[in-house]
Amino acid sequence: MTRAEDQGGLRVLADPVQDRATAAAEAAALSAGVVVREIWDLTELEGVVRLYGAIWGNGTNPQVTVELLRALTKAGNYVGGAFDGGRLVGACVGFFHAPAEDALHSHIAGVSRDGIGRGVGFALKLHQRAWALRRGVSEVAWTFDPLIRRNAYFNLVKLGARADEYLPNFYGAMTDAINGGDDSDRLLVRWRLADPAVTAACDGTPVAVGTGATVVALGISAAGAPVVGPADDATCLVAVPSDVEALRVREPALARQWRTAVRDTLGVLLADGGRITGFDRAGWYVVRREQ
Repeated sequence: MTRAEDQGGLRVLADPVQDRATAAAEAAALSAGVVVREIWDLTELEGVVRLYGAIWGNGTNPQVTVELLRALTKAGNYVGGAFDGGRLVGACVGFFHAPAEDALHSHIAGVSRDGIGRGVGFALKLHQRAWALRRGVSEVAWTFDPLIRRNAYFNLVKLGARADEYLPNFYGAMTDAINGGDDSDRLLVRWRLADPAVTAACDGTPVAVGTGATVVALGISAAGAPVVGPADDATCLVAVPSDVEALRVREPALARQWRTAVRDTLGVLLADGGRITGFDRAGWYVVRREQ
């Protein structure tokens, strides 16, 4: 519901959800010690490309190009940056879905090494949420690697997004420094911007994760390998390794085992109608199915 406010003799409709989203975004940026704003300037767009190159490595297939970012901003899409003083420490890029879908696809977001652990990524996403709500968009969608624990917790618990679909090898093999040539399986999540759980998460109350599960559909052995178990309960747990990025460098064969095991367990559970209801910080997806 909106309310009418008088501003200079004009009646302006104010949306309390938008107001609260803007306040949450400003508080998150203040807590992280950054200023988050849109980026249009060509020099700053070049800075986004350099930042992503430093995070993912400057390979033969860059994450974005200056030309692409320039076109996206000209067309009214989202490019946001987090600045510590005059230094860019994080950036996020998104583009609109088809008009009927009322959604923004958040394609890529990254934070510099010295910005990690400060809440910069949280501030960027909350800025993107407020930006989208001001434009009448009700949902932001994006993909992430289901093997990366910190991203699963961040997306599903801290932001309150909901996993919607498992996408095997979505981008093809990715040879950057983070993905290491691994298949690019992804979880597609949808962030329903005005959902009360999302609003609470953005205000600082993460989504509660209660398991109640007794069945471990995928566990971890003492040696750190995946262990397949039964998946015959209404609620199942699916584990992921503690640090798959390090594993790709140290033991690439074991990292590939994890990719296959999670695909064959989590992917199959979702395809059979399961729903991810949360992610425990200890490294477990919680999956529930109607019996």
